[in-house]
Amino acid sequence: MNSPGFFDIISFGPDGWGHALAAGAWMTILIALAGFAIGSVIGTFGAWAKISGGPIPRVIADAYTTILRGIPDLLVIYLFYFGGSAVVTAVGQFFGAEGFVSFPGFVAGALAVGVTSGAQQTEVFRGAFRAVHPGELEAATACGMGRVLKFRRITAPLTLRHALPGLGNVWQVVLKESALVSVTGVVELLRQAQIGAGSTSLPFDFYFIAAMIYLAISTVSGALLNASERRFSRGVRRG
Repeated sequence: MNSPGFFDIISFGPDGWGHALAAGAWMTILIALAGFAIGSVIGTFGAWAKISGGPIPRVIADAYTTILRGIPDLLVIYLFYFGGSAVVTAVGQFFGAEGFVSFPGFVAGALAVGVTSGAQQTEVFRGAFRAVHPGELEAATACGMGRVLKFRRITAPLTLRHALPGLGNVWQVVLKESALVSVTGVVELLRQAQIGAGSTSLPFDFYFIAAMIYLAISTVSGALLNASERRFSRGVRRG
């Protein structure tokens, strides 16, 4: 029996792997989006704790960023997956269930990626807020804006403008980190490539295709982020 060719692998026919690879790519995007969104929420509160919080929130935020940036990402995924499974199993046994209960791999992976990226986004948002000129905030106060209105119209847009380049870098890291989530049993792009390589004995072909798909996702998302950066930078004079 002849081995399938390159175009046979990426085809969407009955013998092709196109549907499986597309499903894996979609799962990769979902994990990355969920993890990035979770990280954005954590990063926002982390930056607030470092800038405007009291001594205790500042210490907690500093400890969080130091610890998470010092632990391998794969280990964080393992901790969430097996730690979550242990908690779910204990709760199940409390209510009379028997045996081991596995924590959903997608949830564990998204949480782990989110917590990891949150440490990076904390520093991105903190640096972006520091880049906002104090005179702009003072002018908003002088115009009679309250704290909420000033945050919505001045602080948040200016902070986001300065944060977008850094957030773009974090997104690229999150996209690559999503490949590690396969250890929880989630069939994302890399795991699907591994399955295809094992089934057809064509590892180079499948991993090359996976690399090209990752590159395509990274390029398209990078272009969207650059477009957003240009949009938020309208009217800004560049030196």
